[in-house]
Amino acid sequence: MSKPILQIIVASTRPGRVGLPVAEWFRDRAVAYGAFEVEIVDLAEVDLPFMNEPHHPRLRQYVHQHTKEWSTTVERADAYVFVTPEYNHSFNAVLKNALDYLHGEWQYKPAGFVSYGGVSAGTRAVQMLKQVVSGLKMLPVVEAVTIPFVREFVDEDGRVRPNDVMNQAADAMLAEIARAAPALGHLRGPEGR
Repeated sequence: MSKPILQIIVASTRPGRVGLPVAEWFRDRAVAYGAFEVEIVDLAEVDLPFMNEPHHPRLRQYVHQHTKEWSTTVERADAYVFVTPEYNHSFNAVLKNALDYLHGEWQYKPAGFVSYGGVSAGTRAVQMLKQVVSGLKMLPVVEAVTIPFVREFVDEDGRVRPNDVMNQAADAMLAEIARAAPALGHLRGPEGR
């Protein structure tokens, strides 16, 4: 039996961002956990324009190649972890746009969150994001990784050096996603892994 595919979606596209190193640390942790096939999906590389499809995403009548490719990417995953900064007490527009492009591709899959920032560690962004993913019929797991003062955990080589709290939180979230992914797969029908 194949392992479920966990996509780690990097929300920030800002130059000098810390989101990619955070995602790479989490990827390494998820690979070591051993329950998933792990992919990083970097929204800076996906580079979707602001929503430009003429039909509602629930119809899956995509006319643009970038949307068809995005649909294929998201469809193949069994679970997601969103690595998100906090912008003005919420998550960023690039992530909202990426979520809004699709509909059915997201459904009945668990969603975890790795947030980072200053004193609030991106927790306000995650609270807003949970409402959106719930509306797309994803299951947000309670366990999360929150990284306050994130720059303190990035070394001179640009790699994240986690503390024990971060590692324990990552493992707890991965365990919950590993429990939820197979159960939700049954809701997606016979093709839902």
